Amino acid sequence: SLFTRNFRSDASLEALRKASEDRTPNVVLYNYPSFSGAYGALFAHLYHSRLDLPCLILPFSAVLPFSVEDLCIEGLNTCYLLDFFGPKFFSLELFRRTSCRIVGFDHRKSMLSRLRESDANVALHLDNEKNSSSAAYTYFSAKLSETISHDGDCKNLLNHEEQERLNPVVKYIEDRDLRRWSLPDIKPFNIGLRKWHSMLNCVTNPSMFHQLMMEICLDDVISAGKKYISCRQMEANNLLQNVFRLRLGRGFYGECLGVRTDGNSNFVDEMGKELSRRSSAAGLRPIGAVIYMQRNNLKMCLRTMDSNTDTSQIAKVVHG
Repeated sequence: SLFTRNFRSDASLEALRKASEDRTPNVVLYNYPSFSGAYGALFAHLYHSRLDLPCLILPFSAVLPFSVEDLCIEGLNTCYLLDFFGPKFFSLELFRRTSCRIVGFDHRKSMLSRLRESDANVALHLDNEKNSSSAAYTYFSAKLSETISHDGDCKNLLNHEEQERLNPVVKYIEDRDLRRWSLPDIKPFNIGLRKWHSMLNCVTNPSMFHQLMMEICLDDVISAGKKYISCRQMEANNLLQNVFRLRLGRGFYGECLGVRTDGNSNFVDEMGKELSRRSSAAGLRPIGAVIYMQRNNLKMCLRTMDSNTDTSQIAKVVHG
């Protein structure tokens, strides 16, 4: 595949070698595959572009990460870590080897202990109320606003039109990253965003920044997600043949509607939720039971559309 997860590729290492020859002072590494990391990289790209500052931007993956040795390039002054802090002591070792300033952003609570690596030259920012792309936008916008153009006007990271297009997308990604799931249509947004995962490597996809700026539109992403959900539900509904009443826990937990669907287990979620609706309408428990074979074992999956119904205890009893 063109978008292979080969991050220490010849192209990436060659880019680092050239950056060393050119004494490129700024390196931006962003978490891959992460939309927060990619948008953070976009804001870093815009900042350096606005000021005509040389900068190398590369994806960083925990699957096959760059080593500190890879990043020891001549002339390195600042290294940004967007949506990750790197392996343990990565920042401190990079500073020790290069004397460069390191600025990192993350939002994961699991990274709290890593803040002890911060000092005057290693600035690791962790904010679990704001994801890394939002933090990077705030950071680079503030840095840019401190720079006054020759005609006396303040430079802006994004113009009004760009803000109108990008800010909603970044906010929805933040809602997802922080697991709030509170914004309208956040589920279809999350589904619609999946098609863009393959473009998040700026080495294999030089058009990444243009696509992030111009092609990802909130309404279009949500619309694509809704279409996918609708198509899945229609396919699942077509599989709901021979629905029967099922006694849960030999009747102790009441009755609901169920279906046997061997060979279609990838539609379990949609089928179960539709059965939950039908079961409730029929005066039964608002639960849908989907039964299927998996590796020669008979499995039962329970779904409900009723927020007051807990299927976990029933599942334990019937081994669902």
